[in-house]
Amino acid sequence: MKALVFEKPDQPVVVDVAMPTIDDTEVMVRTRTVGICHSDYELLAGRYIIPISYPVTPGHEWCGEIVEVGKAVKNFRVGDRVVGECVVRTPERLHHFGFSMDGADRQYFNVNPDWLHKLPDSVDDNRGALIEPFTCGFYAVLRSGGTNASETVVVSGGGTIGLVSAAAAIGMGANVVVVDPIQTRRDIALKLGASEALDPSGAAERIMEITQGRGADLVIEAAGHGASLAAAFEYAGQDGRMSMVGINIGQKIPVNLGLIQMKNLTVRGCIGSPGVWPAAIRFLERTGIDLSPIQTHHFKLTEAVEAFQLGLNPQACIKVTLNTQGLN
Repeated sequence: MKALVFEKPDQPVVVDVAMPTIDDTEVMVRTRTVGICHSDYELLAGRYIIPISYPVTPGHEWCGEIVEVGKAVKNFRVGDRVVGECVVRTPERLHHFGFSMDGADRQYFNVNPDWLHKLPDSVDDNRGALIEPFTCGFYAVLRSGGTNASETVVVSGGGTIGLVSAAAAIGMGANVVVVDPIQTRRDIALKLGASEALDPSGAAERIMEITQGRGADLVIEAAGHGASLAAAFEYAGQDGRMSMVGINIGQKIPVNLGLIQMKNLTVRGCIGSPGVWPAAIRFLERTGIDLSPIQTHHFKLTEAVEAFQLGLNPQACIKVTLNTQGLN
């Protein structure tokens, strides 16, 4: 079968590897779609938030179909479409699927069924690959108390996590404003239902206008870039909440931390999506939110190296998705 392998930092290759075999407690999944995440580029560059080693197969945003079931598995059957959590526990340790252990950028893989969730029929395979990032955005909103129609939520950063965070807040009824310097991202934010999508220049002033001087009730910082991190504190209103979900590894950013005290802010760090997967999937199913505008480009798994190269250009794309269609 075909698999994408990071043989060492900055060396991605698509290679032929042996088919897996399952034991009685596992299921075998045939991959259908896999999204490329910003974290995959951190892995490719040789860094991540937990220890990693090479070679490794990435892929933690995936949708697949069960093709074989171990004798001891009771809750899944052949033909079930499933998605899987990223932060998982094995007898040995806590793992990040697709980082500290091989992920889904391969045609078939074995997985512990405890990590899986069935995909509703209303969510197709392409959007299934967005479940994992959506759970992160959903968690980012819930982490700071959720939201409702009385509130204005500002999302700083219009990449995938920013857009799915915006979608979650929109689904909860909030007035959502997305801030990003790239026009394409702002356009997609409006397609998802944001009331406004702003360039960072002048965004703080416009947010104060929108909120009649109150500032945002909830700010989700989803870019991890210095300018976005600094500006997020300006967007927040008095007694505001902040959810910091953008990843920034090893950099020191000048930020006016005095605003935390001056505005009486509640600031929470946010990583992953622990404990929210069933709720996030029900939320998507019942609200009918269409996340597909986020998926701007599609490639075959065998074109993964080219797909990763395209994904380096944020001006050209948002979410690049790999699929196994046409592969035996």
